[in-house]
Amino acid sequence: MKTPCARTTDTWIFDLDNTLYSGTFGLFDQIDHRMKAYLSTFLDVNEQEAYRVQKKYFRDYGTTLRGMMINHAMDPGPYLDYVHDVDVSVIPKAPNLDAALARLEGRKIIFTNADLGHAERVLNQLGVTDHFDAIFDIKDAHFVPKPEPEVYEQLIKRFNIDPKRAVMVEDIARNLEPAAQLGMATVWVQSETDCLICKEQPDGDHVDYITDDLVAWLSAL
Repeated sequence: MKTPCARTTDTWIFDLDNTLYSGTFGLFDQIDHRMKAYLSTFLDVNEQEAYRVQKKYFRDYGTTLRGMMINHAMDPGPYLDYVHDVDVSVIPKAPNLDAALARLEGRKIIFTNADLGHAERVLNQLGVTDHFDAIFDIKDAHFVPKPEPEVYEQLIKRFNIDPKRAVMVEDIARNLEPAAQLGMATVWVQSETDCLICKEQPDGDHVDYITDDLVAWLSAL
């Protein structure tokens, strides 16, 4: 097991949605509903069929967006604008997370399958923007999402990251596998959510730590 508290860690890589905040606040539920509505209109199908396609593509391609781009030549721009037009005020300020991040030495990077605007709004609402040195979003990844290994390589190259001195924190266990293969320590945050993939147990030994309380885990380091 790789142990971040027993070695020098100089880069912390955090997922955004349902990782830095709890899924119980329902922000991602808003996004989920807007995805379904957008696909229903774009594909000219009822919402039940749109939801089926949405979840199939999420599982098969890492994001619904990627599946729609590959199979339906969908323009990602209008889709991202629409699905991220949500009320982030449902997330409360996070002073305890703010304090935990302040105590954490090293660079901190957001690595998200969402876009930059959404990430900035969420971080601002949480009150933790100043702790993060960079955001690597889905546009930086040329719309290729986690867990595709090439995206992790892009992240490492962009920020000159030494994987053996990095920790990745995620709410979807399968997204940690490429990070572990590169030598990163990995933390799976089990956030309360209706996302079935988020609840799937890791298939392998690529998760070093499991927590349902990110602030407590960080504070214990």
